[in-house]
Amino acid sequence: MESPLITFPLTTPWPTRDPFLFCVHHLDAFPTGNADLGPEATLQGRNIGSDFSGIDGWSMYHGDTVPGFPQHPHRGFETVTFVVQGTLDHSDSLGATARFGPGDSQWLTAGAGIVHSEMMPLVKSDAPNPTELFQIWLNLASEDKMADPHFSMTWDEHRPRVHHVDESGRESIISLVAGNYEGELAPAPPPRSWASRPESGVVIWHVTMQPGAIWTLPETAADVQRSLYLAHGNSISTPRGDIQPGEGTHLPDHHSLEITASEAGATLLILGGTPINEPVAQYGPFVMNTRAELASTIEEYQRTQFGGWPWPTDDPNHGATRDRFAVYPNGDAENPEASQLV
Repeated sequence: MESPLITFPLTTPWPTRDPFLFCVHHLDAFPTGNADLGPEATLQGRNIGSDFSGIDGWSMYHGDTVPGFPQHPHRGFETVTFVVQGTLDHSDSLGATARFGPGDSQWLTAGAGIVHSEMMPLVKSDAPNPTELFQIWLNLASEDKMADPHFSMTWDEHRPRVHHVDESGRESIISLVAGNYEGELAPAPPPRSWASRPESGVVIWHVTMQPGAIWTLPETAADVQRSLYLAHGNSISTPRGDIQPGEGTHLPDHHSLEITASEAGATLLILGGTPINEPVAQYGPFVMNTRAELASTIEEYQRTQFGGWPWPTDDPNHGATRDRFAVYPNGDAENPEASQLV
């Protein structure tokens, strides 16, 4: 008999399992933007510099003019950021910059150490700026924790999607941030990523299901651990139990699972991979294997700032233009086909 699903509440951050460390779902109903690309609204009542209040459906986070996360360090793991709607501006200590939006994702191997900022400029001054994104932390194996940092982008136009239509003609769209599904393969992860190992089984899938749609999460290798999160929707039902709004589940085994969306439809995030199975020693943005390595990391960052911050402000943004772009540390630039960020 197959094990029933055991659900958990989607607290912030969402619960994850090895090889993942962290997952946060940012969902902000930002208002129209002002001339500084901040909110055209009062900031009264917010703890500016650390505002996670959700007042009026949005937060400033660590930003004081533009919402977001001014410069901060990382070491020993990777960040994967997937945008559903809105605008995200990246700058880092390698000299890389990017603006990306709906359907785009960024993969950053912090490795030996990087400093970056992630700001959410409100580029629309004539309409609200709703923003939704996922940031996922993927651990690095011990031999890769001190790898050279690596920055890469995947644009919406290049993201593989599988359109599954059930017997009733209702569609589910499986968007591949990482991994493969039905012959489609997501762009290659960074070279030192755990996901770059064929045996890792790492998947990051964003699944949108029409009302009443039926889709089957496929069977996977026996050693892969998977988690399923209901990001939007009234509920989903499965033969092994239902998942309600604001819930997720760590799937108890590798077997397939038929999922039926409610009449409101559903949006799912699915994370999976074989465990790294190594000790985790974490202090905020630093993830190593031992407390001694953490102490060394903190000392090194205090002494070197991981090479320093090359930008004139701690919270750079890329202006009022809505065009997406990336500039890599070697100076190479990408400008995907012009599109409006919505």
